[in-house]
Amino acid sequence: MQQYRKPEAIKRMNDLAGCRKPFLFVIDYTQQCSLIEEVDRIDPLCLRYDFNGVSNWNTPSGSYNKRIDWAAAPMPLKKYQQAFDIVKRNILLGNSYLVNLTCKIPVKTNLTLETVFHYSNALYKLWLKDRLVCFSPEIFVRIEKGEIRSFPMKGTIDATLPDAERRLMDDPKEAAEHATIVDLIRNDLSMVAEQVSVVRYRYCDRLETNKGPIFQTSSEIAGILPSDYPSHMGDILFRLLPAGSITGAPKSKTMAIIEEAEDFRRGFYTGVMGYCDGETLDSAVMIRFLEQEGEQLCYKAGGGITSKSDLQSEYEEMIQKVYVPIY
Repeated sequence: MQQYRKPEAIKRMNDLAGCRKPFLFVIDYTQQCSLIEEVDRIDPLCLRYDFNGVSNWNTPSGSYNKRIDWAAAPMPLKKYQQAFDIVKRNILLGNSYLVNLTCKIPVKTNLTLETVFHYSNALYKLWLKDRLVCFSPEIFVRIEKGEIRSFPMKGTIDATLPDAERRLMDDPKEAAEHATIVDLIRNDLSMVAEQVSVVRYRYCDRLETNKGPIFQTSSEIAGILPSDYPSHMGDILFRLLPAGSITGAPKSKTMAIIEEAEDFRRGFYTGVMGYCDGETLDSAVMIRFLEQEGEQLCYKAGGGITSKSDLQSEYEEMIQKVYVPIY
């Protein structure tokens, strides 16, 4: 697939949607590298996708019934603390209210990228040959019949803990983090839509993983787009990037803090991917992400840091997210 810089990517999406030509898009975190192609020109030997049932590949039926070897090697707590302290200091100085801090974790497994794509139980899946696989549970935006909806996801807990769902919903740190993101996404949608409102606030979903079940909280925010939105699809999508749930608030300053704190380039991790047929668009935030770097597989994961964040708890939540949804 051809790569586009931001201005060309916006124009390409506007043109394809304006002509009602179905296309796939994959946009990196910095929005400086985008893969955009008409769906009938995508080679499934190089790229495979399954976005909420829209797919270019017939995945095997049945569950994965072989043994899964899975050994993650997260950095020591002391190294994580160096990044955490940079973030926390900036928050206490008033430079940000919420920062999504992420890490790169080496993983050893008998699973291939292709196997992870085939057998992961995820709403959105993408495989790029010899590069990466993403199996995301998080919707970015959906556009249908002139309405745009976003579903920010913030808040995670081990579902096997006693009274786990109530503990997650009652946690003041998680509640404050979620409220900040909902406010940010509501403001973002207001830049491209009218009559923006929170339709559902802080509902809980259960996700199954190879390490056991987890609970995660999301909200639903909706607005009304202008009648000529198809010919501005690229402008609308890029106006909302990067996703608020994987940056923080305020966005621009928080992104500078992220660059200072993180010791790796995110690349396509925490970007967005999706499908558009010209009028309807469905997209996901590229979290739950396994990447090939030479002979090494690396998992990228993270979480939101606020003034109420505890070092040990955030470190453990980051590790908890290093999983594949194969069970």
